[in-house]
Amino acid sequence: MSSELPEISLDTENLYREDVFTDQKVGSIRIMTPVTIDGQEDTARKTMYIGQTQVMTPAGALPLNFELEASNLKEALEQFAEGAKLAMEKTMEELREMRRQQASSIVVPGQEGMGGGNKIQMP
Repeated sequence: MSSELPEISLDTENLYREDVFTDQKVGSIRIMTPVTIDGQEDTARKTMYIGQTQVMTPAGALPLNFELEASNLKEALEQFAEGAKLAMEKTMEELREMRRQQASSIVVPGQEGMGGGNKIQMP
């Protein structure tokens, strides 16, 4: 039975220390600092700054996550509003595209594999 379970392990070559800064109102910025397997900062890799916020929609809260091209916390804070705006625009466009695709998918009854048509067989 245990051989059917997937092996779960961390990628020791891709470890990050995470620090979170928040105003407890609008959102947060996660600073992802690359580290080596012994926990020391890995200067060969770039520190990542990730903005997080949420917007309320009729369906509930919609989380937004977006990378900020910053080299320090101050720059990340300055870029937060624009990053959130761009993430919202991208998400709205993706939702519009999903709606267009859903609206254009036409199911014709009776075609094989489509679940339609009369399948009654007389003896």
